[in-house]
Amino acid sequence: MREIVLDTETTGLGPESGDCVIEVAVIHFDNGEVTDRWSTLLDPGIPLHPDVTRLTGITPDDLMDKPGFVDIADELLRRLRGRVLVAYNVPFDRSFLIHEFARVGKTLPEGAKWLDPLVIARQTQKGQGNMKLGTVAKRLGVQLDEAHRAQADAECAGKVLLALGKTASLPEGLDELLDIQERWEAAQEAERSGWRSRQQQGRGNRPMTDDGTPRNALGAAYPHGDELDPVRYMFLRLAGRG
Repeated sequence: MREIVLDTETTGLGPESGDCVIEVAVIHFDNGEVTDRWSTLLDPGIPLHPDVTRLTGITPDDLMDKPGFVDIADELLRRLRGRVLVAYNVPFDRSFLIHEFARVGKTLPEGAKWLDPLVIARQTQKGQGNMKLGTVAKRLGVQLDEAHRAQADAECAGKVLLALGKTASLPEGLDELLDIQERWEAAQEAERSGWRSRQQQGRGNRPMTDDGTPRNALGAAYPHGDELDPVRYMFLRLAGRG
């Protein structure tokens, strides 16, 4: 299978809030082997929150004189075309790329097929702890050298997908794998929806943690409640503390 594994680092919560991509990486895998690596820092044109620097190590100085997304859009599209697209927590990276491409009058490759190792990990590693990329990678014996940097995260996510395929006996055919991913994703969303419903109904009687926040009834596989992305969770908590 010819796959592109991609990852983005961003300025914050989401593109609908005006946030932008500050780093993007694309790793080519051919038949399980890395055949190409490409990444770039990007000038987002907006201030960089100090918490992003603390999380990623990327500083405002690092982004000075770097290209904007408009400058690399064509090259990125060239690298994405004709391959299966992979991202750990697809909705996060895909939503940012859709918005970034739209800002420059372009779109993601039409009909692109996406695989999400996070969906597969949630299903095949139930009860084994949280599903952060680094934790899942460690359980599978995959090394992650520099978490929250796009190239390291992308390469790790690709190797996690390969390892999950071996340990969980996933279908080898792409169409079969996409079908089972779709079923698992629907079941996981139903689980989160049920949790949100119970949360609303029992808001006044929810068990609390030691720090006074509601206990997460979704369990260890959902360390941030129904928020899938740890970066978004961090910013939501910060915003909530205002």
